[in-house]
Amino acid sequence: MAESANHCQSIDPATGFCSQTRTFHSLRPEVPLPPPYQPLSLPQYTLSLLRSSTVTTGCGDTTFIINATKGDSLSYSEFIAQFHSLAHCLRKNYFLSGNDVALILSPPSLHVPLLYFALMSLGIVITPANPLSSDSEIAHQVQLSKPVIAFATSTTSSKLPSLKHGTILLDSPEFISFLSERNVDPDVISRVQVSQHDTAAVLYSSGTTGRVKGVMLSHRNLIALIAGFYHIRHPQKGPDPPHPVSFFTVPLFHVFGFFMLARAFSMGETAVFTERFEFEGMLRAIEKYKVTYMPVSPPLVLALTKSDLTIKYDISSLLMLGSGGAPLGKEVAERFKEKFPAVELVQGYGLTETGGGAARVIGPEEAARYGTVGRLSENTEAKIVDPVTGEALPPGQRGELWLRGPTVMKGYIGDEKATAETMDSEGWLKTGDICYFDSQGFLYIVDRLKELIKYKAYQVNHINDVCSIIL
Repeated sequence: MAESANHCQSIDPATGFCSQTRTFHSLRPEVPLPPPYQPLSLPQYTLSLLRSSTVTTGCGDTTFIINATKGDSLSYSEFIAQFHSLAHCLRKNYFLSGNDVALILSPPSLHVPLLYFALMSLGIVITPANPLSSDSEIAHQVQLSKPVIAFATSTTSSKLPSLKHGTILLDSPEFISFLSERNVDPDVISRVQVSQHDTAAVLYSSGTTGRVKGVMLSHRNLIALIAGFYHIRHPQKGPDPPHPVSFFTVPLFHVFGFFMLARAFSMGETAVFTERFEFEGMLRAIEKYKVTYMPVSPPLVLALTKSDLTIKYDISSLLMLGSGGAPLGKEVAERFKEKFPAVELVQGYGLTETGGGAARVIGPEEAARYGTVGRLSENTEAKIVDPVTGEALPPGQRGELWLRGPTVMKGYIGDEKATAETMDSEGWLKTGDICYFDSQGFLYIVDRLKELIKYKAYQVNHINDVCSIIL
């Protein structure tokens, strides 16, 4: 992004728009990234941030992740020891090579994040799938990603075909033993040279059509995403600020759940999830674990606004909700603020194809601008393109949003045609969303080129009334 910004001598400081290149540049401070040639996996990078953060010095006993359904949890020291042990055992017992693909088909559990970190640290590509997917959907995803090994449970393994290295059951004594190996090679991860440009994960998306595609995200994509949040984080004010605790309203296999996990780890925060999302269960978890942050959809904001159940539980720990998935109406936002004046409600925008983050609102002043999804994320560029003429448009005019930056995917696995249709030769990603930037560089989502909405974190075609869908 900085390189192309150097080619432009006339960037408007108010909007970030360059009239020469017809490109919008981020108004956020540029975020430093590791040198691209440095071997570095996403787990290594998040571990380095965790260890270098003054906030998390001596965080070993801090709880990292909690399964609120069962009440199980892992501290940072337990999680790090177990994912190292798992990586050691997988490397010792299975002949897996760098860039081999591992399919993960499991209900939410503490084993899933351990698998993510262990496999990615070995240079193995993870592809988590929805455990509720049909046999035909799983078969399509297997055909796209071509995994050589799978990790499933005794309830999901029947959906999987025979693979080169078989299927490992997460609820088997063998897998459980992998988490507590006594003689772990301390250099098991540092011995593996993972290029930042290697694929870290294949996550599934419908893109701008209804057909499922496998989005290839590199370690570099995810490192850039985490770096942005890490370097712009705002320390809590006051003499005794609360420990940050986030609640996952999205599944771990979804891009935002996947990203939230890595983000929480890099910052020494606590992450809470449930095996099945349920509204009152969420309120119970907020009260019990003193949750401070949640990602939400507009229907969930509406449900919180309308429900009397919120009076039954102490949810005063909540400091911020991040809304995404669809535009949040001004009326709903205002009603929410009336009921919960102490909770900051911010919007953001992203796609699986951008690792989740592309624009976001930061701080109460920006949050007061109802309707916007915020300003472009750090190190990101955008164009607003007339869908008919292909002309790049200035602020205030509507067109298709194109994005370019270090978080933009490598492409769709096994689908060169879809990749070519979505990304051009200069690295621009065509989002399919009709948008505009206002006179201060804030992005607004207006419509889609093809009508798609998200339902319970999954994309579906043609549902007429999104407001009637409550998570």
